[in-house]
Amino acid sequence: MTEKLWGGRFSQPTDKFVEEFTASIQFDQRLFRYDIQGSIAHCRMLARQGIIGHDEADAIVAGLGEILAEIEHGDFEFSIAREDIHMNIEARLIEKIGSVGGKLHTARSRNDQVALDVRLYLRDEADAIRAALAALQRALLDQAEAHLDVIMPGYTHLQTAQPVLFAHHLLAYVEMFSRDSGRLGDLRARLNVLPLGAGALAGTTFPIDREWVAQQLGFDGVTRNSLDAVSDRDFAIEFCSFAAILMMHLSRLAEELVLWSSADFAFIELSDSFCTGSSIMPQKKNPDVPELVRGKTGRVYGNLVSLLTLMKSLPLAYNKDMQEDKEPLFDTIDTVRGSLKVFTEMIAQLSVNGGRMREAAGRGFSTATDIADYLVRKGLPFRQAHEVVGKTVRYCVETGKAIPDLTLEEFRQFSKKIEADIFATVTLEASVNARQATGGTARGAVEAEIARARVTLPS
Repeated sequence: MTEKLWGGRFSQPTDKFVEEFTASIQFDQRLFRYDIQGSIAHCRMLARQGIIGHDEADAIVAGLGEILAEIEHGDFEFSIAREDIHMNIEARLIEKIGSVGGKLHTARSRNDQVALDVRLYLRDEADAIRAALAALQRALLDQAEAHLDVIMPGYTHLQTAQPVLFAHHLLAYVEMFSRDSGRLGDLRARLNVLPLGAGALAGTTFPIDREWVAQQLGFDGVTRNSLDAVSDRDFAIEFCSFAAILMMHLSRLAEELVLWSSADFAFIELSDSFCTGSSIMPQKKNPDVPELVRGKTGRVYGNLVSLLTLMKSLPLAYNKDMQEDKEPLFDTIDTVRGSLKVFTEMIAQLSVNGGRMREAAGRGFSTATDIADYLVRKGLPFRQAHEVVGKTVRYCVETGKAIPDLTLEEFRQFSKKIEADIFATVTLEASVNARQATGGTARGAVEAEIARARVTLPS
């Protein structure tokens, strides 16, 4: 029983399979840095409050520093028998400095300790992911700025609707990712409170100073209820919810990259670095990276549902079920960070076929709405104008003509209000640049949004 720091109550050793089944060290070892960081702050507080001696605290802190170096250098042997990262570090500390190492756990429990470790870890990951999001947004802005003159078809129902700037289309994703970044900032604020000091569930009898520890660790405050502090995993669920929405946005962009890079669209070409070939068809260039990110979206959705299901029936306070929170959370973090990294690099290396986009924008009567707007400015009610343009389009379909190819006489058979200035209205450039209101696709509006986005992105 010497391996178990909690073994005093037990007279028989843990079943070997149960030991392996219940251990979390296989995955929670990634928390080592945060476990040590929290332990050092806790130890200094214990000494500051006179709960342990300053010489004892110095020995503990020095031992923890040595353990940190061992782990970082790959010299630390993690033990399943010691269950988790907390017990592995504490047992090694006692091995190194003797029984005084056991004083580190005064006035805390693994329940509030793990809640602290995960919050510290997730706080750093949230900051890194927010920075990665900003990098992806900058890559999109760079592509938008480099292709301000490229006109493409805008779609509804995947049918040609109206011409838009390619840059305007990319800015739609910049907006989506801005909302994602905002959600991440919001959840970080709720995440950033200290649970340490809640003990196992009821607090502690020792005169600890939670607010001092919170200040040392960069928290905005402390949790206000010990039961909630050790049983709360809202922050992990909220992160996975944020991640699910972010991955949905990435998946939408991935779908468009897959479509646009196909031979039927040929709007873009992905760098060879982000594609693979076929084992049987030598001509193939498959967009594997966007496809895989699209697929990983379902994985992140599953992690969110897993956490929600895990927590839905747990009574207060801590339950062993909650050990299952880490793998979905860790997997979500790894998936999001990997997806953002590969997308940023892929977007930066994207090749754009502006000619092909313009050709597609000229099909499908994409400037039909501009004729309706033209007639409205001539005094015709919009509903009547809509009918006139509908008949005009039907005529074009029947005769195999495009709208710009019609003669003035052909236009005027549908409305006598149409005059020679109609031809300046139905060009792609005129259609795009007529939409100058904030958020529109006119070049000036798009340039303004690019400039605004660059200023507002997190540094």
